[in-house]
Amino acid sequence: MDIRRINHNKGQIMIGIVVMFVVISLSIISGVAWNVQKETLAESNLSSSARSYYSAEAITEDVVYRIKNGIQVSPTETININGAIGTAVITDELGNKIVSTLGDYRNSIRKTSVSLSEGTGASFHYGVQAGQGGFVMENSSQIYGNLFSNGPAIGSGSSMVSGDIVSSGSSGLIEGIYSLGSAYSNTIRNSTISGDAYYKNIYDTSVLGTQFPDSLDQELEALPISDELIESLKDEAEMGGIITTPCPYVIDTNKTIGPIKINCNLQIKGSPVVILKGNVWVSGDIYFDNGPQIKVDSSLGNKSVAMIADKESNRTSSSKIEVSNTTSFEGSGAEGSYVLLISNNNSSENGGSVKAIEVENSVVGDLIVFAGHGEIFLKNSINLKEVSAYKIHLQNTAAITYETGLQNTIFTSGPSGGFNINSWGEVK
Repeated sequence: MDIRRINHNKGQIMIGIVVMFVVISLSIISGVAWNVQKETLAESNLSSSARSYYSAEAITEDVVYRIKNGIQVSPTETININGAIGTAVITDELGNKIVSTLGDYRNSIRKTSVSLSEGTGASFHYGVQAGQGGFVMENSSQIYGNLFSNGPAIGSGSSMVSGDIVSSGSSGLIEGIYSLGSAYSNTIRNSTISGDAYYKNIYDTSVLGTQFPDSLDQELEALPISDELIESLKDEAEMGGIITTPCPYVIDTNKTIGPIKINCNLQIKGSPVVILKGNVWVSGDIYFDNGPQIKVDSSLGNKSVAMIADKESNRTSSSKIEVSNTTSFEGSGAEGSYVLLISNNNSSENGGSVKAIEVENSVVGDLIVFAGHGEIFLKNSINLKEVSAYKIHLQNTAAITYETGLQNTIFTSGPSGGFNINSWGEVK
């Protein structure tokens, strides 16, 4: 009996072990299955999210392409890609077109947004940018921003640059300049550099940061406005009409003007308020004197307006701009709106001494000046936003205060203008 009892107990133990093994096995299998299920679900969600995003991007690209190329597009456009629905809604906001897109596949939502501005644009990345004619600053002139020159950058007196200085190419030279930023040039001489210095040759210069001898010369860089862009701005002005008389064309009372072409010299004098509704092309010289106020029309939003001096038959002694005596310039009131003065005088580029643009004596405001083939001369208590030219000369208390909005300056639109993409990205 004892033997039979022992055998019976052994059978119960074996059954218990088997049951425990089954329970443990089922637990393990259940855990693995749960993990597999979670990963499968996550993979499915990721796939759905990706398909939603691609449907949103697909309809966005289609709508943007049509807007930029003048193809008809409805306020709401939809696309279906194998069950993934992309819907784009187009709205107007302060002169911009906003394309808001939603992609949906199996309730997995992804959204994108694109902002486009109508018209022609330019990017000004430096407070001052000079061509191969180089840059000169004297006395107490100041630049609040970066300076880039394809020629030498020469300073004297107590002139100061708050940002970096670049003099590009194998003949690059920075001389006599005090910089709060870093300096990049083949040769640096008689300067004070608060940041780092990158050079091949250095003489009599104090560098507070790190020095990098035998550095590569910086590449030359094109000026921000091309001749082709200027021609398109002129075309837009001419489409508004042509003024042939009286000559010179004088504005001395309040007036709204533009887009327009004026076939002789333009003089704005006294204290009128002149509202610019479009680009102004002057086939001659432009003079501002004795306190006029030049404003971009408020209806133009964040767009800028160009006033261009270009007598195509005489770019050596004509096509000049002179600004003096408390002239002020204002944008539309929206961020990113400026008045841009452009001269096509090319005397300096051809070795002459005629100044393309002269600005002096208490000139202030939302003003950019550009002379791609000529010299700009600035002096005496002026404060501009940006200056670019073949050659630039600052004197006395002239100051340039760069604004970040200049990286994407949009001009008024015309028949030849398209749409520029300001931003493109996914949103929540």
